[in-house]
Amino acid sequence: MKGFLQQLFDYNFYCNKKIIEQCSGREKVSGDCIRLFSHILNAHHIWNQRLLGSEVKFDVWDQHDMVLWEEIHYENQKTSFEIISNTDTFEKRVEYVNSQQVHFSNEVKDILFHIINHSTHHRGQIMMEWRKAGIAPEPLDYIHYKR
Repeated sequence: MKGFLQQLFDYNFYCNKKIIEQCSGREKVSGDCIRLFSHILNAHHIWNQRLLGSEVKFDVWDQHDMVLWEEIHYENQKTSFEIISNTDTFEKRVEYVNSQQVHFSNEVKDILFHIINHSTHHRGQIMMEWRKAGIAPEPLDYIHYKR
């Protein structure tokens, strides 16, 4: 389980890095792209902190200046790898309060997978926006990454 989760987070790191690179190479990045990618970073941070039982620094829809994306992304990845490395049982339930102040409980493995799936979902939205604007995004499918 640990090895597979580490592979998924490597993939997630790679894909987010590609989005950061593509945005950094543009003269203008749309507000929707900034909002969605900031949301990816924030959600990853929030879920990491929930798993650790630590205080959250970002709200789910905070927007970050693009110059901060790489640093936040790196910290998210580092924290997720520490969580994976230090977890004895991925079936352990974690209790947390969501952004609407509702209490929930999920297993560690499901939260970790959610981070990956959530990021993939919003990267897809960013890429659709790019395609509509005539920008050809790099393919970020998992199978492309594994080739």
